[in-house]
Amino acid sequence: MIFDYNNMETTVIKNFKGGEKEISAQMFDDEHGKIMKAVLKPGASIGYHKHEGNGEIVYAISGNAKVLYNDGEESFSAGQCHYCPMGNSHSIINTGDEDFVMFCVVLD
Repeated sequence: MIFDYNNMETTVIKNFKGGEKEISAQMFDDEHGKIMKAVLKPGASIGYHKHEGNGEIVYAISGNAKVLYNDGEESFSAGQCHYCPMGNSHSIINTGDEDFVMFCVVLD
């Protein structure tokens, strides 16, 4: 399957997982998981949440963010990949002054 994010509808979700502001995402979603390109504006975040029945891989395309992961905190920037395996918790916070663009894969 090919996903053309240049021609995919954008969904805006306010306070995603209890986070601040909103996330804009272009998503493919089925019974096996989600594949998405997402944008967090400066100061926006994905709320801290646990991956109970799945894991998530997040690749940073552009911008700077902070990842809260279990009991730690890490800087996250373009070219880096964050992995949150099943049973772990995380949050992503745009700490920069430009959009944080990421590619995310959640597989059940």
